[in-house]
Amino acid sequence: MTQTRTDPTHAATSQTGETLGQTPDAAVTTEALPPTPRRLALNRARGHGGLMIGGTIIALLVLTAIFAPLLAPHDPYAQSLSTRMLPPVWAEGGNPEYLLGTDQNGRDYLSRLIFGARISLMIGLGAAFIGMMIGVTLGVIAGYFGGWIDHAVSFLLTAQLALPGLLLAMALVFIIGPSVWVVICIVGVLHWTYYLVVTRAATQRIRNLDFVAAAQAAGSTPGQIIRHEILPNLVSAIIVIFTFELGIAILAESSLSFLGVGIQPPTPSWGLMIAEGKQSMFYRPWLVVLPGLCLFALVIGANLLGDGLRDVTSPDGRN
Repeated sequence: MTQTRTDPTHAATSQTGETLGQTPDAAVTTEALPPTPRRLALNRARGHGGLMIGGTIIALLVLTAIFAPLLAPHDPYAQSLSTRMLPPVWAEGGNPEYLLGTDQNGRDYLSRLIFGARISLMIGLGAAFIGMMIGVTLGVIAGYFGGWIDHAVSFLLTAQLALPGLLLAMALVFIIGPSVWVVICIVGVLHWTYYLVVTRAATQRIRNLDFVAAAQAAGSTPGQIIRHEILPNLVSAIIVIFTFELGIAILAESSLSFLGVGIQPPTPSWGLMIAEGKQSMFYRPWLVVLPGLCLFALVIGANLLGDGLRDVTSPDGRN
């Protein structure tokens, strides 16, 4: 009689599989499960150079603004006529105590640049948030209800686009009076069109989908549908627009400050610093170049971050 020999390793494996209630097919199926959208977005983010660079720049500037009192070597408002117009430390006549030199009033330029990041970020974030609240509200209402509401919102959009934004902002600031909060409110009120256009088109598409019809059949009110069904699907688009509007608002504030109707001295603002240094830019170019580079870094960082978020959150993962 022939006896069949059993491989102990195979027997142990079979016994373990039976004990755990798993089969080889189940293991293969588990490994072949598609990744979740969040994991896909994280994988795209790790390999997106623009997103990493933009996020790093914005993070560094935010940390600089938060810890400005600790990072600034001098008081940004302290004046000293005996040390006015000192060049940067690498130029002839530079003083190691003032690494980036001083301005026409003897104030430390590095300290004013550090505190200027706080002003620019505060105005950019505040104005972008105000524009987001106005544009998203109007866009969602117009896209969901349609009809005469959509026509009225479209008329407001056309009227806003027909107005010269910078001239209107200059006139409003001149009438009301320049201050940080006035600039934030005016820039925010005048920059909501992108939010409206994107959210209106997206809402018109989402309201015809099956899950919205199911919510309507279940007896949900329009407010509940907007809050629980439509707005969650607009978050990624709103975040992308917010980053772009951040750069636009910062440039608008710098333009107003450069023209003399924005942030007023002695408050450190990069646009105001450029305006103060333009009279001697051919003899002391660092007075214009240094705040211009800071402004460029902040705007390019915000745009790279927004462009990267758009690529990461898009379904096709474009890069």
